[in-house]
Amino acid sequence: MTSRALREAFHREYMTFFERAERTRRWNLFEDVPWDRLDEVPRDDRLALCAETFCGVEMFLPDYLREHLSLLAGDYGQAWFAANWGYEEAKHSLVLREYLRRTGQRTEDQLHDYAEQIMARRWRAPHDDPRRMTAYLAVQELTTFVIYRKQRELARRTGDPVLAEVYRFIARDEMAHSRFYQRMLALHLDDDRVTVMRTAGVDARVFFTEVVLPLLAALGLSRGDLFRVPAETARTGATLPARTGATLPARTGGILPAQAGAVVPTEG
Repeated sequence: MTSRALREAFHREYMTFFERAERTRRWNLFEDVPWDRLDEVPRDDRLALCAETFCGVEMFLPDYLREHLSLLAGDYGQAWFAANWGYEEAKHSLVLREYLRRTGQRTEDQLHDYAEQIMARRWRAPHDDPRRMTAYLAVQELTTFVIYRKQRELARRTGDPVLAEVYRFIARDEMAHSRFYQRMLALHLDDDRVTVMRTAGVDARVFFTEVVLPLLAALGLSRGDLFRVPAETARTGATLPARTGATLPARTGGILPAQAGAVVPTEG
């Protein structure tokens, strides 16, 4: 059980998050998405498959909320954030579903069949400790932001103004979620740094095997590439641009073809 002082700090952070969301970040699925530009949307199988896949990922929302809230008994600030998070994630699934339906790339029957397949499965949290879950979610939400940002870039290159705007809204939400969890983790660390580091399992081995190696696999790279680039930089004296790649959200696992960069929902 966290201390009263820490729970009060969580509440203050949530109120800051909520005020900012209400004042600057709320968007309306029916009014803010440029549905009037549907005639400009190309029929691209890759974009449709990715949109359907992300829609499916977000459909695990009941499981995400059930697992998360079960760890937050007595913690008002974090529990209310989870409820707000659920509202925003629900919009992500709904707007992607609407995109597929309104563009005619999926029929109502196909979308209902897909939803039933997803809802027949169960996602389980990877940790049963609130601090571990906070660390996990800080990384997972940032990872999801990167993937949606990449998908927005792909939609723009393909000439799809509607999907590009949809992904802009979603990515902005995901970044806000990540920053909130980062603040929660910082408060945990301020409260008891040594215990939190130990509880979260943050050490060099875990970071390399569970963060670095999956990232390399998603990018089609090997361990050798970690050493090759610095060696070439030292040899040539060149400054290489940083490259940003997208890892899979850990809450799902699995991956679609690399050119799509999308996530396939799997059972937890």
